[in-house]
Amino acid sequence: MAGEVFYWLLNMSIARSLAGLVILLLRRIKRIPRFCVYCLWLAPFIRLWLPLSIAGKYSLMSLVSQFATKTVVIYEASGLPSVGFTNSIMAAEDYFPIVYKTNVLESVFNISGFVWIVVFCALIITAALLYYFTKSEVKNAVHMSGNVYRCGSVTSPAVYGIFRPKIIVPENVSEESLKHILLHENVHLKRKDNLLRCAAIVTACLHWFNPFAWLFLKYVFEDMELACDAKVLKSLSGEEKKSYALTLLNFASKKTLYVSAFGAPRTRVRIENILSYRKLTIVSGIFFFALTAAVIILLLLNAQS
Repeated sequence: MAGEVFYWLLNMSIARSLAGLVILLLRRIKRIPRFCVYCLWLAPFIRLWLPLSIAGKYSLMSLVSQFATKTVVIYEASGLPSVGFTNSIMAAEDYFPIVYKTNVLESVFNISGFVWIVVFCALIITAALLYYFTKSEVKNAVHMSGNVYRCGSVTSPAVYGIFRPKIIVPENVSEESLKHILLHENVHLKRKDNLLRCAAIVTACLHWFNPFAWLFLKYVFEDMELACDAKVLKSLSGEEKKSYALTLLNFASKKTLYVSAFGAPRTRVRIENILSYRKLTIVSGIFFFALTAAVIILLLLNAQS
């Protein structure tokens, strides 16, 4: 059973890698709004959890279907698109249940499935412990107002917690800095970014054997912060943007897995984006929204069998 699960998981991971590589190329286009890039990561995330997908003529997988992958159809009706699995490995002769082409392949996937489960469980336990220790860092935080707390053991403002998140700021924060911090961290709260961060970490742990899973996790976190900055900048004037960038620079630091820290990651990149930020027009906003939706759909589709 573990071998069969790992077989399909490996196929899902390959499909996700192709989708993620496309997003890495698109995110290099500076004109695309950072929130759109952040939304694009939804496609590989879904690919990593849902093995089934609808087949489409313009699917990304169609580019490689002629020589590197095929679709295993499980439902097909006249006049409707087929539904199936993307199969890039093609190591089986039958799929329900899986019948491997050789006994050696069956042994390989059975052993790999067992190793995958052991490592996945170890990573989840480690992640849970890191979350516990992260929360412990701010257990002595002093309440300021609302859900804002002050703590001497932190060096950078951040949102702590997943289900009942709190904004934790260091001691001796100036009034102007606090204003910028709250603008930024409240965007994280409204978007449930800590919950999304947790889901992204679990996804990477599930596909721990794929190095791209960890690479994409890094860029998801980076785009999360850039998208948050972009939202804040909509309400700031030119001089306020410079002040916001200065506050960001003052609190530049590392962050833990479960914390959306104000001063990280890639501070230099974030400051460059802040200083070069331009508001979108209504027309360009509609265009990029449509472009984002179209790309997500194309990345989710399977190749036609």
